[in-house]
Amino acid sequence: MIAFVRGTVASVRPTEAVLDVGGIGLALHCTPSTTAELRTGSEAQLSASLVVREDSLTLYGFATDDERAVFEQLQTASGVGPRLAQAMLSVHSPDDLRRAVATEDLAALTKVPGIGKKGAQRIVIELKDKLGAAAGGPAGTSSIAAAPAGGWQEQVRTALLGLGWSARDADAAVDQVAPLAAENGHAADVPSLLKAALRTLAK
Repeated sequence: MIAFVRGTVASVRPTEAVLDVGGIGLALHCTPSTTAELRTGSEAQLSASLVVREDSLTLYGFATDDERAVFEQLQTASGVGPRLAQAMLSVHSPDDLRRAVATEDLAALTKVPGIGKKGAQRIVIELKDKLGAAAGGPAGTSSIAAAPAGGWQEQVRTALLGLGWSARDADAAVDQVAPLAAENGHAADVPSLLKAALRTLAK
C-alpha cells in the first residue's frame, strides 16, 4: 500500500499534480482544494491511495489523511468508484459529507454529478455508520494559492468534464466565474476558479 508520496511538484493542473520522486514523475489525481495548495518547484507531501484495476494503476492524492480515509470509505458503498468518490470530495469537504450522510441530506449529495436521489439514499444507508461524526470547523473552506492564468477557461472546463458535468453545464459555469477571473487579471487562480465553478453548479 502507498500511504503518501513526497517529492518536488513538477506540474499542477486543476485536478492533477505530478510529483518528481527520485527522478520519476508520479501523476496523482487530486481535488481542486488539494491542487490549490501546491506550487510548481516546491516540495510537497500528499496522502495517497492506489487504485488497482486489471488494466491500470491509478494514484489519488490528498492534502490530509482524513480526506484519503473518506475517499476510501466512500468506495465501500455500492456504485461508488474512485472517480465518483473524488467528485464527491471536490464538491464537499470530508466533514460536509459526514454531515450530509448523518443528517440524511439527500439534496446535498445529489449536488454531485452522477448521484441521483436513489443513489444518495443508498449512500446514506450504507455509509451512515462508517464515516463517523464531523470533526468540526468551518465547512467548505480551504487555503488558496495563486497560479498562472494561461488558458484558465479550458482548464476549468476540462476539469469539470472530468468530474462528470455535461459540456453545457461546464460552459455555463465558466461563463459564471469569468467576472471573477477578470477581477484577478493575470493573477487568476485556476483551482480557485474551479472551486467557484463547482459552487455555481451545486446551487
